[in-house]
Amino acid sequence: MNDSITDVPGIEVGHAQDLKAGTGCTVILCRNGAATGVNVQGGAPATRETDCLRPENVVTEAHAVVLTGGSAYGLDCAGGVMRYLEEQGIGYDVGVTRVPIVATAALNDLAFGDHRVRPDAAMGYSACLNASKTNVEQGNVGAGTGAAIGRLEGNARGMVKGGLGAASFSFGDLIVGAIVVVNCNGDVIDAETGKTLAGTLNPERTGVAGAMKLLTTQNEQYKGGFPSNTTIGVVATNASLNKAVATRVAMMAQDGYARTIVPIHTLGDGDVTFCMCTGKLQADPTRVGAIAAWVMARAVVKAVKAAESLHGVPAYKDLAK
Repeated sequence: MNDSITDVPGIEVGHAQDLKAGTGCTVILCRNGAATGVNVQGGAPATRETDCLRPENVVTEAHAVVLTGGSAYGLDCAGGVMRYLEEQGIGYDVGVTRVPIVATAALNDLAFGDHRVRPDAAMGYSACLNASKTNVEQGNVGAGTGAAIGRLEGNARGMVKGGLGAASFSFGDLIVGAIVVVNCNGDVIDAETGKTLAGTLNPERTGVAGAMKLLTTQNEQYKGGFPSNTTIGVVATNASLNKAVATRVAMMAQDGYARTIVPIHTLGDGDVTFCMCTGKLQADPTRVGAIAAWVMARAVVKAVKAAESLHGVPAYKDLAK
């Protein structure tokens, strides 16, 4: 076990990024297909192929989930993932070819680096080429490249670098893993210690001001910060769950965000969680969902702790010194 989503059999992860532009994408592949559900809690989501994952619709599985920067522009990178999978003969059989089901969620990192550079089909294809069953990279990689935390005072005053994190847990033969990109507006709090790790900085830029303190003591509208916030992630398991139950697990996994991010699911957040079920193991959905939420919370914390400063935005590592 590598404490990563790639511990789940059948899951591969690949990243592609442009550090200079401050953006990137991450692909979570399941070449054999996975029963996949999705839960959207944020008020400003940027997504692709989430409707086909609804339990009442005909497609029963997805072949990849993409997490990307670039806001809605970044959804283009899914086209490159589709091209890669079609070349591998992977997808939903429509007779003349196969159509890969590539669900995608994007975060808004346009204000972080160069807004003119966004993840595109070429970057999505590159992420597939980089995919492996042992990938454990975290921090400033893939969709985590341009992630930042804490915009209650806008982009000008103090953010802390966000990033990508992953975690996993096994119980007997059951394995549940998570991968997440943390680009939230609220504070990130370590649920196990109660310590605030990241958020809007104080005026001296020496520590976190405290989101709830700002929201409850200052008469501000905070219009400048809200449109750029999103936490997007995937939980995966080797349990055999149908699409409807996978949707319920995705809903439960959102609790992992709520345990560690305050506030969460605001009007300007695009928070999305997917659940991919790759195996044939019979497992209690309540157990799977509860573990998924816990593992997701750990992945959020790991994302913050793994991030490195970039483009002048300090990381938790810098504040913790």
